[in-house]
Amino acid sequence: MDGAQEKPSLGTKLAYGFGSAAYGIKNNGFDYFLLLFYGTVVGLEPGLVGLAILIALVFDALSDPLVGYWSDHFRSRWGRRHPFMYAAALPVALTYFMLWNPPELSQTGLFLYLTGISILIRTFITFYETPSSALIPELSHDYDERTTLQSYRMFFGWSGGNIMSIIMFGVLLTGPLGMRDPDAYVTYGIIGSIAIFIAIIVSALGTHSRIPHLHVPPIPTEKFSARRIFREMVETLSERSFLALFAATVLFAVATGLSASLSFLLLNYFWGFSEFQIFIWTCTVFFSALLGFLIAPRIGKRFGKKKGTIILGLLAFTIQPAPVLLRLLGLMPENGDPLLFPLVLSINVIDLALIIAVTAVAFSMIADLVESNQVKTGRRSEGVYYAAMTFTRKTTQGLGVLFAGFILSAISFPQGADPASVDPDTLWKLGAWYAPSMFFLWLSALFFVSRYKIDKAGHEENLRTLNSQGQAA
Repeated sequence: MDGAQEKPSLGTKLAYGFGSAAYGIKNNGFDYFLLLFYGTVVGLEPGLVGLAILIALVFDALSDPLVGYWSDHFRSRWGRRHPFMYAAALPVALTYFMLWNPPELSQTGLFLYLTGISILIRTFITFYETPSSALIPELSHDYDERTTLQSYRMFFGWSGGNIMSIIMFGVLLTGPLGMRDPDAYVTYGIIGSIAIFIAIIVSALGTHSRIPHLHVPPIPTEKFSARRIFREMVETLSERSFLALFAATVLFAVATGLSASLSFLLLNYFWGFSEFQIFIWTCTVFFSALLGFLIAPRIGKRFGKKKGTIILGLLAFTIQPAPVLLRLLGLMPENGDPLLFPLVLSINVIDLALIIAVTAVAFSMIADLVESNQVKTGRRSEGVYYAAMTFTRKTTQGLGVLFAGFILSAISFPQGADPASVDPDTLWKLGAWYAPSMFFLWLSALFFVSRYKIDKAGHEENLRTLNSQGQAA
């Protein structure tokens, strides 16, 4: 167990981070193509698609914390985490393939099929993602090394999803049917399911050698019961620093959902970019992911995690709405100007890199909650912490989508209109709502980050306390 103090090798870091590509690919499908596929290609009423996803989220609310708790207390010769990771690989891949290959059914049948498959995919990916995320505090006790490990996860997660977008927009959807080509989605499902399976297995195998050094939960002295599970979860999640980070994560997720929901409208209507320019825009995500990967560990080590998150966050939320604000003030080139696209693209590459970096640093703060909670309760609850944060991101991002819908309704944005035909006053209102909303959400999130109390000195003190008590950290 003490071997967890040893710095993970480069191979271990690469394998561990590579596994998050599975989650990135799943998110890419659900965030960008699921509604398009079922609503326009398969023919399911869009409202029913949204309802199916909402029902699946309700099941997430139950499965995420339970899987986290189960993983924290699981005992086997392969440790607490790896049995779940191995077991999830094939079911996730198969159900993801089935998602893009629905049978010919009635509206009711399609709705039930999509609902069932969505629940299965989200449950199976939870059995991988939660235990996998919870490995960070066990792979290293080092305060700064945990930020590095989280950076690997962020890089591969963003890259995995982005590769699938490039394949779709750059290859599969370029035929005469465009986005209505059913064969494109079948191929997308095949490629995605294979990539998910490979990512999970490579990550599990690549970290398998660390199993002897990972924490072994004590043999329970109290019988498992619903009351015990609820009591221990409340004890774990009532940590003040966790609550601060939880609130910040909610606001970060809402901001992300709002930005993602309005991004297509801003690119097409507000800036007037062409389809090819938007494809180039998508490709540059790789550069942002790489920059974020390089920035996060250095900022975290130089300033500490809380201060580093605040610095990166301030830069990110200042840069993100800046082009929109400058356009509202008449200080940006007009649409069609050859300088406009490279200027806005360059700003986005830098801003997205900062967002990826701030997410990596902020999420590495979760790892340091583990020892703080262990000092107080005698339990290591990595799975519960990461499950809570993962579920929060999945659900509250939908609030950003809802907020985006409210903005579009408030300004009476026309549905399906040609970009050239939209009233400039409506576009001005879109920017005027977007920029202040992003400022408010980011500032509020950073306020809650400032309430987080665990720094490097506090983390090291927790490790010393656990060692003096004879508890394995």
